[in-house]
Amino acid sequence: MDKEARLIGTTAAEHPQELRLWLRLLTCTQLIETRVRGALRDQFDMTLPRFDLMAQLERASDGLKMNELSRRMMVTGGNITGITDQLVQEALVERVPVPGDRRAHRVRLTDRGRAQFALMAYAHEDWVVDAFSALSEREIDSLHRLLGKVKQHSQSRTEETP
Repeated sequence: MDKEARLIGTTAAEHPQELRLWLRLLTCTQLIETRVRGALRDQFDMTLPRFDLMAQLERASDGLKMNELSRRMMVTGGNITGITDQLVQEALVERVPVPGDRRAHRVRLTDRGRAQFALMAYAHEDWVVDAFSALSEREIDSLHRLLGKVKQHSQSRTEETP
């Protein structure tokens, strides 16, 4: 049962509209993410964390150090190491020594990895576009603008918190 469905059986007055909206956003996010995860697995034999790591590397042509990947993806170094090891085995990424630091390596996409990522990114874009296909362009623009306001407000509130 999704988070929104847990409110079924209660009246609207029992829960603020904001809570219902929050649960709707979470539910939509979960549904879209589930579809993306399944499609990545079915069409490319790829997990979402591996795709996300490759996306970070695609944006950094010189590659990234493991600690940079960990910070950008907001996961532990151990998680990054495991994902990287898998992608190295498949020749999708490579570790390159960092001059002057024998212990450090940069991870970067191989040519094969770059080509594979391009295919996956194109498909990923289609899946996300399809997820919003029930909305008109105007509705998408409005939703984007409104969520931008929520984002800005939430960021300012986070910055105020000691």
